[in-house]
Amino acid sequence: MKKSVFLVAIFFALSSCNTEDLQNENSNIEMSQKDPLTAKQINEGINQSLKTKGSFNWANQSDHFLWSAIFQGNKMVSIGFGESKEDFDRSKSSNNQAMETEILSMIKKYEGKDERTFFLASDKYLNQMDVVIEKEETIKALRQMKTIRYLEPGDYHYFENENKFNLASRSSGGGSGCGFSSTTLNADDYTSTTPGAKIPWAFTKHNIPDAWGYSTGAGVTIGLVDTGVSPEQAFLGNSFNNGSSSGRTINKLGVYNSDGSADQCGHGTKMASVMAAPRNNAGLPVGVAYNANLIAYRAATNVVLDTSSEQTGVKTAFTDLANNASVKIISMSMGHIFSVGKIEDGVKYAYSKGKLIFCAGGTSTSFTTFVGVIFPAWMPETQAITGVKEGTSNQKCDVCHSGGEIDFTFQMERASGNTVPVLSYYNGQADYVGGSSVATAATAGIAALVWAKNPSWTRDQVLNKMRQSATYYPNVNSSYGYGNINVLKAVQ
Repeated sequence: MKKSVFLVAIFFALSSCNTEDLQNENSNIEMSQKDPLTAKQINEGINQSLKTKGSFNWANQSDHFLWSAIFQGNKMVSIGFGESKEDFDRSKSSNNQAMETEILSMIKKYEGKDERTFFLASDKYLNQMDVVIEKEETIKALRQMKTIRYLEPGDYHYFENENKFNLASRSSGGGSGCGFSSTTLNADDYTSTTPGAKIPWAFTKHNIPDAWGYSTGAGVTIGLVDTGVSPEQAFLGNSFNNGSSSGRTINKLGVYNSDGSADQCGHGTKMASVMAAPRNNAGLPVGVAYNANLIAYRAATNVVLDTSSEQTGVKTAFTDLANNASVKIISMSMGHIFSVGKIEDGVKYAYSKGKLIFCAGGTSTSFTTFVGVIFPAWMPETQAITGVKEGTSNQKCDVCHSGGEIDFTFQMERASGNTVPVLSYYNGQADYVGGSSVATAATAGIAALVWAKNPSWTRDQVLNKMRQSATYYPNVNSSYGYGNINVLKAVQ
């Protein structure tokens, strides 16, 4: 629309101006085109693409649009390179150093600066690097290179800008997923089990307590990519082996901004709880795979992967977990509404190492309800999970996303509105958690039960057993995948 108005304005100018006026007008237009678009204009363009096409990709945008987003994002650029679209693994790319050198030389040529002034980082496992670029001409030249797989803004804060301009209502991205609350659990939302733990109502709906007679997740290691784990929750720390949980380990690592592994949001703590909290003796909620090992990464400040530090943190967590031979399953209940190249590379790298990856399908309030399944859950390398209402497999929770990319569902919302009981951030306390986040973490725990029962199985065998044990198998629902998993059937 704006382009049409712009062209009409030029038409009237041509009809009424003399030659000198026309030259001045063209000069002014040329100067204005060199100015970057504002962050508001960029967000409007992204939203328009999402609403009309159902997706947004930097690769489909003009050089000027892309450069503008780079300019508005601290001039940081993320570059993926390779001889083909799938040439992301540095160890399998014999020409990786030559390609990287050629790209850096191109940047040096157009930027007119020494490499030390614009080079930020190069990934040791992936054909990916981060640089600083100031000129639009540099972007144009790089995009013409055959070895560029993707070139994206490295630090454009879409959600931060969306909230700033309030362009349609407050976005779900503004809702960080964080919270440190604790509450007294409603007695209708759990049952008690030995040696004193509480079984969340949702577990019973999926026959998880009956499945524990066959498997408790022992011997399987789950990798959690989230906001970290609370240092104040003993059952996810020194008391990880408590009650009926024994002989397992929990490791906490930080790859976000070099400020440690401690959860400063609360989201990661809840995900760790629903996956692997001990079958404790203190009257608190138990996790699905209460004897599984857990490696928890603090990779972001909250669930919206909006900044360079968060996106790099997630990429690093995936490559680290990929290279950890003990890890079989990776779960991430975070994401973005459009793809991020470096995260996509990290996910593909982990998948190439045989990991079974679960990602949240999306949780929203008003703004992003028009978005379907979010990134990276839509990737073919991941299993996309969403939450549904109690007693259903095709009625999403009030804030959950659905769509053709969903693979499984998990019941996590009651008629009362209550969600799934979990450990709180604080020791000795409990809380509730909902959305596609808890559905994803719970499903990762289910996978651990299946794999522990069949330790020699491959990822595909585990996945096939989960599918065969779900509501719609052998068919797939158009918006809810295979539906809810009967976990008892999956472990028998």
